Amino acid sequence: MEANTGGTGRLPAAFLTPGSSSFIDFLAQHSPSMLPGGRTLPEGLTIEAPHGTTIVSAVFDGGVVIAGDRRATMGNVIAQRDIEKVFPADEYSAVGIAGTAGLAVEMVRLFQLELEHYEKIEGAVLSLEGKANRLTTMIRSNLPMAMQGLAVVPVFAGYDLDLGRGRIFTYDVTGGRSEERGFAATGSGSVFARGAMKKLYRDGLTADQAATLAVQALYDAADDDSATGGPDVARGIYPIVSVITEDGFRRLSDDEVSAIAVSITAGRREHPNGPQAPLL
Repeated sequence: MEANTGGTGRLPAAFLTPGSSSFIDFLAQHSPSMLPGGRTLPEGLTIEAPHGTTIVSAVFDGGVVIAGDRRATMGNVIAQRDIEKVFPADEYSAVGIAGTAGLAVEMVRLFQLELEHYEKIEGAVLSLEGKANRLTTMIRSNLPMAMQGLAVVPVFAGYDLDLGRGRIFTYDVTGGRSEERGFAATGSGSVFARGAMKKLYRDGLTADQAATLAVQALYDAADDDSATGGPDVARGIYPIVSVITEDGFRRLSDDEVSAIAVSITAGRREHPNGPQAPLL
C-alpha cells in the first residue's frame, strides 16, 4: 500500500496511530477499495477470467504436503500451462488456490502481508488456528465477487507448532471452514483426486510417500477432469509440491518432482488406472 505523503515527506497520521494488529482491518478503514471484496462489478456483468484447479494436501508423520497442478483454463481453452497455485503463507504454512486465478493470487499476497503485519505488531507468530481464521474472514469478504462468478476456494495447510503436527483446512465460497483429517482436495478435479487419495492414504506416511500420493492424486484428477493438468514431461512442467514440517516450508525442486512424476508415469504403463489398493 503506497502512502500519500501530501508532498511533505511524512507518513499520514493513520500510519502512525496505534490500532489493530490486522492489516486487513487497517485497509478496510483507510483504503477499502484495495481489498479484493471492496470492488464490485456492475450489476449483470460477468467476467470470463482464467481459473485454476486442482489442489491436494495430505498429512504425514511430522508435517503436511500441499500440491497443485499447473493448468489454468478459461472456458474450454487452456489459458496457461505453468501457473503456480501453491504459495507459502509464512514460514510454517501454505495456501493452495482454486478458483479465479488473478483474484486468488491477490488474496494470497494480502494474506501473506496480514500474517507478516501481525508478527511485527504483536512480536509473536499467530497460531495456525488463528491463521486459518484470518483466511476465513478474507474469503467471506469476497462473497459479493463470488456471487458474480469470481470465487476463490483455497486449501490452507501448515505445521502446528503447539500441537506438533500437520493440519489441513478447507473453505467454501462463504468462508465456511472445515478441518480435514488425513487428506483434502479442492477444485474441479477434487472429486477424482479425493477418490484416489481415499484408496491410497494411510497413517504413518513419510514425507516422500505423501508427496508421491499427492502427485498420484493429481494424475488421476487430470485423467478425468479437462481443467486439471497432469505432469507434462515433454515441456518439463510438473506439479508444485511443498512440504511443511517443524523445520518450516520447503518447496520441492523441479528435479525432485520430476523424479516422482517420471516414476508414476512409468508405473502407469503397467497399471493405467493407477496403483491397486489392497483388498481386505
